Amino acid sequence: YQRYKDDLINVYDEVESEFGPEFNPIWYRVWGGYVHRKWLVEVDTVLNPLTDSIHEDGQLGEITVPFTRAYRYSSFYGWEPVYRLYYHSYHWIRDIVTGPDGKPWYELEDELLRLRFAVPAEHMRIVPDSEFEPISADVPPEEKRIDISIFDQELTAYEGDKAVFQTKISSGALTPVKRTPIGDFRVGIKMPSKHMGNGQVTTDIMAYELVGVPWNCFFELDNGIATHGTYWHDNFGTPMSSGCVNMRNHDANWLFRWTNPICEPHVWTENGVGTRVHVA
Repeated sequence: YQRYKDDLINVYDEVESEFGPEFNPIWYRVWGGYVHRKWLVEVDTVLNPLTDSIHEDGQLGEITVPFTRAYRYSSFYGWEPVYRLYYHSYHWIRDIVTGPDGKPWYELEDELLRLRFAVPAEHMRIVPDSEFEPISADVPPEEKRIDISIFDQELTAYEGDKAVFQTKISSGALTPVKRTPIGDFRVGIKMPSKHMGNGQVTTDIMAYELVGVPWNCFFELDNGIATHGTYWHDNFGTPMSSGCVNMRNHDANWLFRWTNPICEPHVWTENGVGTRVHVA
């Protein structure tokens, strides 16, 4: 059966196949056969209570349904559809408004375009301050470093000579334009949420617009290369990004909290001379 982008399918079992692919041999048993997990992402539907208040600088929130359509409002056109926002994407909440269905919606602000749009409040989880708490804050900054192996598709975090964290990644595709740059860098900018892609306002779900990419640690600033969470694929272990280092969201959050400079809750962009990064 042909499957299309944003199809929701029931998964009945997870199988590790002896036929691979070696880097990601997981297949899902679905009705009618098996599907490789490369472009499948496990999702859930969790409805959330309305928060009491929104921080004056913005409140980070996470989408907790498979996807939700955002709408923007103008006095001339009324409510118009814009982006489709996806499960495990993160966005800055600026206000609580009454949506087109008469229910509470969160008004979000896109950090790239400064565009405001809204989604049903029950579709978002408020991210607690605990998810910003620094990890190993007592370790001297120069004792921390990150090694990224393009060959092994692995990221390892060190405190001194001790590896304290390791995970599979997906680096840039092996083309001249998309390869992840090799060399020595430092984390220079951290952003809890980032709009990546072409920066267009669109309803087209096939457009290259990744709105709400979470837990970004930019280490090569000229070309905007970062480690970050990934909500659109589950193919870690093979190069396939546009240059950044794709990670699972929970791994990206750990790295965000562990690296310097420290980013406090409600801070959209944190700058500084941060943790060393070696890419080879």
